[in-house]
Amino acid sequence: MFARRTVFAVARRVPARALAKRTFSSSVVRCEVSKWDPKPGEAPGKYVALEDIKGPHDLLAPGGKPGTMPTDYEQATGLDRLEILGKMQGIDVFDLKPLDSSRLGTFEDPILVKSGGDEQYAGCTGSPADSHGVVWMTITKDRPFERCGECGSVVKMQYIGPETHDDHHHGYEEPKTFADFVKPEYWYK
Repeated sequence: MFARRTVFAVARRVPARALAKRTFSSSVVRCEVSKWDPKPGEAPGKYVALEDIKGPHDLLAPGGKPGTMPTDYEQATGLDRLEILGKMQGIDVFDLKPLDSSRLGTFEDPILVKSGGDEQYAGCTGSPADSHGVVWMTITKDRPFERCGECGSVVKMQYIGPETHDDHHHGYEEPKTFADFVKPEYWYK
């Protein structure tokens, strides 16, 4: 017991550098900031207006100048760059406005949900807004209508994406549900 106290007392009085075999140091690695070097066959990034974008290669940014902190405009790529270019021209590229919740959708007059893909998720909070908790529905190109199980509002997917010649998913078949066994005269059209 006495020996243990003595060891701790001595350790407190001895400087840390005397206990260490070598000194602690940190080093800063300095690397040369070079211009963005695209891969062979890739075009370097450039400043392009929203209407001049023809493909993904136009969404590459040129990067910041050496020795400066790049802005989002100078370094954003892909969909982030597309959104920034749209905002600069006052266009909401991704249409982030909430869906119309002033009325209940019906099969004759559904709430339209625009989608650029094969499937879209829509959240219903009822009519008027926030009448119930969020009920998430999945609408697809094959099943464009969906009805909220809480309030009965109907949403419909409006496909606005590119038309493709291969709309089939290479043999994938949608799993069967009870809706597949309903008599055809009860189907919605």
